Amino acid sequence: MSNDDESSGKDPEYLSTLERGLSVLRVFDERHPEMQLSEVAVASGLNPAVARRCLNTLVHLGYIAKNGRRFLLRPKVLEFGNAFLSSMRMDQVIDPFLQQLRDETGDSSSMGVRAAHDVLYVAHASTNRRIRIGAHVGVRFPIYATSMGKVLMAFAAGGDIERYLAEVRMQAFTDQTIVDPDAFRARLQQIRKQGYDSALNELDYGIVSVAVPVFGPDRSIVAAINCSASTSRVTQDDLVKTRHPLLEHTAREIEGALQRFPTLIHALRYQ
Repeated sequence: MSNDDESSGKDPEYLSTLERGLSVLRVFDERHPEMQLSEVAVASGLNPAVARRCLNTLVHLGYIAKNGRRFLLRPKVLEFGNAFLSSMRMDQVIDPFLQQLRDETGDSSSMGVRAAHDVLYVAHASTNRRIRIGAHVGVRFPIYATSMGKVLMAFAAGGDIERYLAEVRMQAFTDQTIVDPDAFRARLQQIRKQGYDSALNELDYGIVSVAVPVFGPDRSIVAAINCSASTSRVTQDDLVKTRHPLLEHTAREIEGALQRFPTLIHALRYQ
């Protein structure tokens, strides 16, 4: 065990070196496809010497490439996501339900799970229509600014909600984004009463969505599913009125399918 692990009180089985390597992989995104060493160090919170060793190791393993003084991801990182999708048989267990929902509504439909302070999209059925927010498998959005995120948080344990609010820094994406903790708590209470959430212009203007929870056999929250559309196609009231019943039906079908795949329930549920 390293001195860092001893001083932090982490489990003796915890590998800080692995944590650092993964943190380096996570700093690359749509806004930062290429970065210099100093930028990677700042984004990952690592000192430059540690960041350099992580980068050089990942280059050697084939997950990162160098372009002059800049680093970028290589296609080999896709192995991680594909391993999850194939081993959990997402294309068989989840995708058909979302595709049917998309075909019935003409909306994009997604499944999301909690990933720390974000909602992580693990399944998605898209339409040919373009909307400003590009939802796809692997994308993450802040919990507080999305309908699926708020559904996931609404049905979390009470202690989780307060820990989340203590840790997250809410920033406004639009003038409709909830950034006040008390307003967020009130919204979660409303979601628990009505069983769904609908977001309008909260993550970006022109986007409306409605989401419902997906529960495990023990009635704990596992995931959320949604329909999302452009406000030029449908009003929020119409979206809730027409899509909410279909989402509830689809959620119950997914819950039935998940009972046959308990391993997937364990994989999706937030730990």
